[in-house]
Amino acid sequence: MQMAVAQSEYQPYSFQFYQKFSDDLYSRDTRIHTSIAPYFVDDSLLKKKYDSLMNVGVKTRTTWLGRKLFNEHQIDVKGNNYTLYGDFLPDVSVGRDFSNHANVWNTTIGYQMGGNVGKQFSFYGSIYENKAQFPAYITNEINSTYYIPGEGKDNNPGQNVKNWLYTSFLLSYTPVKYVNFSLGKDKTFIGDGYRSMLLSDFASNYPFFKITATLGNVRYMTMYAFMDDPNAPQVPNSNSTRKKWAYFQYVDWNVSKRFSVGLFQNVMAVTRDSTGQRRGFDPSLASPFILLSVMNNSENDPDKNLLGLTSKFKLFNKTIIYGQFALNEFRAQDFFSSDGSYTNKFGFQLGVRGADLFNVKGLNYLGEYNSARPYTYSSFDQTSNYSQDDQPLADPFGANFREWVGILNYSAGRFDFQGQFDYAYFGLDLNGADYGQNIFISYNKAVHIYGNYIGQGLSTNYYYGQGKVSYLLNPKYNLRLEFSALFRDEKNSVFNAKTSMITIGLRSSFRNIYTDF
Repeated sequence: MQMAVAQSEYQPYSFQFYQKFSDDLYSRDTRIHTSIAPYFVDDSLLKKKYDSLMNVGVKTRTTWLGRKLFNEHQIDVKGNNYTLYGDFLPDVSVGRDFSNHANVWNTTIGYQMGGNVGKQFSFYGSIYENKAQFPAYITNEINSTYYIPGEGKDNNPGQNVKNWLYTSFLLSYTPVKYVNFSLGKDKTFIGDGYRSMLLSDFASNYPFFKITATLGNVRYMTMYAFMDDPNAPQVPNSNSTRKKWAYFQYVDWNVSKRFSVGLFQNVMAVTRDSTGQRRGFDPSLASPFILLSVMNNSENDPDKNLLGLTSKFKLFNKTIIYGQFALNEFRAQDFFSSDGSYTNKFGFQLGVRGADLFNVKGLNYLGEYNSARPYTYSSFDQTSNYSQDDQPLADPFGANFREWVGILNYSAGRFDFQGQFDYAYFGLDLNGADYGQNIFISYNKAVHIYGNYIGQGLSTNYYYGQGKVSYLLNPKYNLRLEFSALFRDEKNSVFNAKTSMITIGLRSSFRNIYTDF
């Protein structure tokens, strides 16, 4: 008789899917660590919820085709000491951008495979071949960076129709219950919000090695990653794009069932400085002990340090308030003054979220405010800015912005309804001058040394609203029919860019694909 292996499940990060755990994650009766994602679903409470989500609305089907279409992985093998699953992932949609009188569409063919060997080793991999015609605002962004936001390199630069490849993989080893080693190409998200001011999943996947350890109420993560800044100026003696090592440490402490606090640190270290001098992996920066790296406030040092704080408080049962604070290049005389120095770089987040609003089961909500001063994530050396593949590693608006986000989601059986509204106020560069929103420009070109403020430059208002209705066909790989209506308006004294769009499609996978920027 074959038995399934008792093994934790790796669940790729998706805000839309993860928020379905909110009633358990934010219950006053639990002390689950929630601020490091993706999760391994090994906690008994999460596992119970995960299993229910993987079997939501399932009806007993006796035919092989019925099970494969609606209940199971397409390949699903369970042995005495291993499991293996695999799926073909179609992702196709068509729509119309009414504001710009253009059709939009997407054709993606994807594959995933995962499983485990014994109780200690697990693996996951996915690959997607994509072709699409985006709305104008996304096409313009791609043509300026040569990268599909969050996914991969544009293989059709300058063209309206884009094609690209998206890949991810993970190898995981858990020698003892509370320690995990992971090697892969993926993303990590820090925080409890929709956005993260410290480390989000907006940028493309990157290769990394990560260690996570849990001791009682403390969870610790250290991660070493290798990132790219393809549009930074080239350096002597090198024909390759500009690359950088990224060192991360984060510790999350559940002080009580209601309150937790976290401490975050990052160092970006270029592989070649501006003179072309090669700089290898630095063991001193790779210390697994947080805060052993001194806060770097030297304008001319190519290594840049970002410090952060996170916190969460369970205000009511299933309702939390949460926050983040990010600090770059701390200078006490500027931080504690009101001189508006361009070296006074910080951002913060404040939000509230919860589950079962008005005691309606499955009605989840989030309200969030994010803000970053001009130049917060930039560097004097364009390569050591806080980015990957010319995309921000924190909020997609970069810096010099204020942002309000509201999300409401309701799930009933296999139906899912979501509404989202964003408003942002930010300052764009004007007449070739750097006002601090574009993190890819050296802050040595800052338009002002003092007197900087949020919204300086070309003051711009941004409005975004989206509604989605989906019907889940197969929960194992999130195969669903989805209808979406989107409105976006970005306006200032120079231009007014509008998008009014509807799409309908057959979607799959748990990837986060952002259109709200």
